[in-house]
Amino acid sequence: MTYSVAVSGASGYAGGEILRLLADHPDMEIRTVTAHSNAGQPLVDHQPHLRSLAHLTLQETTPDILSGHDVVFLALPHGQSGQYTDALGDAPLVIDAGADHRLTSAAAWDAFYGGAFHEAWTYGVPELLVDGVKQREHLRGATRIAAPGCNASTVSLSLAPGVAAGVIDASDIVSVLAVGPSGAGKSLKTNLLASEILGSANPYAVGGTHRHIPEIRQALAAASGVDPDGIRISFTPVLVPMSRGILATSTAPIASGATDAQIRDAWQSAYGEETFVQLLPEGRFPRTADVIGANTALIGLAIDRSANRVTVVTAVDNLVKGTAGAAIQSMNIALGLPEARALSLNGVAP
Repeated sequence: MTYSVAVSGASGYAGGEILRLLADHPDMEIRTVTAHSNAGQPLVDHQPHLRSLAHLTLQETTPDILSGHDVVFLALPHGQSGQYTDALGDAPLVIDAGADHRLTSAAAWDAFYGGAFHEAWTYGVPELLVDGVKQREHLRGATRIAAPGCNASTVSLSLAPGVAAGVIDASDIVSVLAVGPSGAGKSLKTNLLASEILGSANPYAVGGTHRHIPEIRQALAAASGVDPDGIRISFTPVLVPMSRGILATSTAPIASGATDAQIRDAWQSAYGEETFVQLLPEGRFPRTADVIGANTALIGLAIDRSANRVTVVTAVDNLVKGTAGAAIQSMNIALGLPEARALSLNGVAP
């Protein structure tokens, strides 16, 4: 069976990455691409690397244009998806790459985003533990999927095994991330100009203000069964001069009585059979260069007894495993297709 697909926000980074991956998916036919200010223009004027889609023209983003497809992807700025999802009730499968349907708490939405709150959809990170099983079990047959925030899923995948196994203390998590500016979207912003970024590292959303914090707390709470209020995290992202990638360094105290073998086994048990999330051998740590273009998260684990903390270093491509790849991986599961279809395990180097 071939599924018809519409992608909104197709002129942006996330929309473009969704299209790049879908273009090589044998079960998908990209019929419709939409935008706002760029409507009426050829797709390749804004995504010149997508040569196989040169026949497509960006249409206006309206419920009528998006409806009538088997799969609809919404790659819109945060707070804009809800107005369309409310009107797409008959669409068989809708996947939101924005934040509108990620959070279960209206209070958390109000505190970090504001505006109209929309119900949470099935979270699109298949490898995460939720209620004692992997999230992919909840994705099977899902009709509404919330793709993750790239920083949030990276930190959640980094720490969920240790939190679930009780070998780390989730009340004192510290995460510092080196991130590429593509995660901030394609809109023109002064702080994202090359002259501002090249040769510099720039922290942002410092001091507990980043919007991905409640998403991380929600995911780690679901993995462990504890109240989200019991998950305390100091989260600091830093923009660095690379177009793609996240390198997340997260630490947490070692739980009383946890042995080195138990700690490492928590991550090995969680990801030992996974294709796209891999624990590196002891003493090895990933680089962002190793995952560019791939739907792969590579994890390095260190046990620092002198500080009584576990350190987890995780590398992902924010546009693939962090966003578009996670969305398509979740789509494959929901539709009963091979989970890895159209997704690369291999990065691009050099």
